Amino acid sequence: MLADSFLHMHTPAEIRQGLAARARAARLDQDLSQQSLAEKAGVSLGSLKRFERTGLGSISLLVQVAFALRHEREFETLFQPPKFKTIEDVLASDKKRQRGRR
Repeated sequence: MLADSFLHMHTPAEIRQGLAARARAARLDQDLSQQSLAEKAGVSLGSLKRFERTGLGSISLLVQVAFALRHEREFETLFQPPKFKTIEDVLASDKKRQRGRR
């Protein structure tokens, strides 16, 4: 079963909804109302409500909510380069790309 969930490719909408649900759960775990989290994060109550309901919001809103909920460290793993699997991977990593192809 774990392999099935690992191989499942999520859509952007599913990822947004999952982030919103986890943020809401973290808010409730910390016994915060939407109003108090909005104030703590420095975002409008309407924006926070929309984010929790739909998963839509700016990247700034997401970061501010994550900081207010003390989950800012989780951003450190986003866009991390892949781990090395072989010595050839390590040797090849010395040649870092300086720009994209397109």
